[in-house]
Amino acid sequence: MLKVGLTGGIGAGKSEVSRLLVECGAVLIDADRIAREVVAPGTPGLAAVVETFGADVLTPDGGLDRPKLGSIVFADPEKLAALNAIVHPLVGARSRELENGTAEDSVVIHDVPLLTENGLAPLYDLVVVVDTPPETQLDRLVRLRGMTEEDARARMAAQATRDQRLAIADIVIDNDVPLEDLRRRVRDVWADLAHRAHTTRERSEHSQE
Repeated sequence: MLKVGLTGGIGAGKSEVSRLLVECGAVLIDADRIAREVVAPGTPGLAAVVETFGADVLTPDGGLDRPKLGSIVFADPEKLAALNAIVHPLVGARSRELENGTAEDSVVIHDVPLLTENGLAPLYDLVVVVDTPPETQLDRLVRLRGMTEEDARARMAAQATRDQRLAIADIVIDNDVPLEDLRRRVRDVWADLAHRAHTTRERSEHSQE
């Protein structure tokens, strides 16, 4: 198995790259999706969030009011740390569970938006960074996601810098290109990852003989 961390700044097009890798045959473990699952109604994760932040963070139907919780934690680093202390271990445990259910020669892509910020690179065999210039990120956030320029710049500023992401990258995928060029690049990266996964499996088998 090859464990790959996939990351990129907001608006870099990481979701498109992960989709293309899945088309090639990768197993995708999406940290954002798992983070939503572990605080779904009825979960111990949601109970812990309510115990920490109060019932005001719930919607009328008992789900988590994400915008409300976000407005609380992003204005207070201590509260954000408290939320992360609840959610991150649950996400990690679920990710390992999903990973353990994959075939030995799988390429497992962990889509982790805050991989750089949280110093998670050592958890993976290699790190793939989806890269775009900041002006392209800004344009996409405003034009495609409907953010104000001020909001988009604030979101970008809250993340790691482009240089910080590139510093931990083993493989860089430039996503400031036409879709067909991106497809070609992802196919090339996939061929490399699949080869590495196969080699890793062979090495493991020989070491057990």
